[in-house]
Amino acid sequence: MSTTEEALRVLRRRELPRLLRAIHDPPALLHVRGAAPLELLERRLVAVVGARACSAYGTTVARALGRSLGEAGAVVVSRLARGIDAAAHRGALEAGAATIAVLGCGIDRDYPAAHAELSRTIRRTGLVLSEYGPGVEPAPWRFPARNRIIAGLCAATIVVEARARSGALITADFALEEGRDVLAVPGEITSALSQGTNQLIRIGAVPLTSVAEAIELLGFEAPSAPERDLPAPAEELLAAVRAGPGDVDRLARTLKRSAADVATGLVELELAGLVINVEGVYRVAA
Repeated sequence: MSTTEEALRVLRRRELPRLLRAIHDPPALLHVRGAAPLELLERRLVAVVGARACSAYGTTVARALGRSLGEAGAVVVSRLARGIDAAAHRGALEAGAATIAVLGCGIDRDYPAAHAELSRTIRRTGLVLSEYGPGVEPAPWRFPARNRIIAGLCAATIVVEARARSGALITADFALEEGRDVLAVPGEITSALSQGTNQLIRIGAVPLTSVAEAIELLGFEAPSAPERDLPAPAEELLAAVRAGPGDVDRLARTLKRSAADVATGLVELELAGLVINVEGVYRVAA
């Protein structure tokens, strides 16, 4: 790791980015690690947050959102947490875009430890932030406090999956209190992972039904990206759909793959705009 990447910078309250400085309780200090210039904090930042114990569908959606927002010029902000948050960071990195992680512990800590490599990758082109200086241990009360910084930095917050008492809802609540945009991915009414997002929609969050819709609603211009080669399993799945519309079970039998694997692949193809789902039957998009 380069010296630039590991340099620790500290912003005082008067030096905070404009949107964060405007919230009710801005941090007195903001510690910053990473190779990106501080001007990154003044760009159009979008938070993508959600459940740590998430579904494969939620992971796929968060990763696609991170990738598409990054391609459109947004800076994705999340919490370096497991599940939805890590998927959003990775999607942005896949797009070659800078992303920002906000910690609920000391700036010198990689938390969770399993994401130490992800943290290093983020710091190569983006930033890691914390209001806590070196040596501060993670503590349960620090994570909700951290969420006000994420909401304060961003013009908009997207919640992908969240249980009824999820920390992601705290981020959304802070964003709503500050008059920022909140979008939520709707889910099955029988799923615990959708209780929080469906609740947000009920109280006024904008329902988000596609990745392209996120780009449009947030005022970004969709990039005219060149055609990208699909991985071999995705090409094989797309070919099976082209051969004839079918549901997950039929396509799984055709390809001799698990239904879970096929379902995940179909979500990827659907998010890429290559297939559509009509009442459980997948067919090639027009």
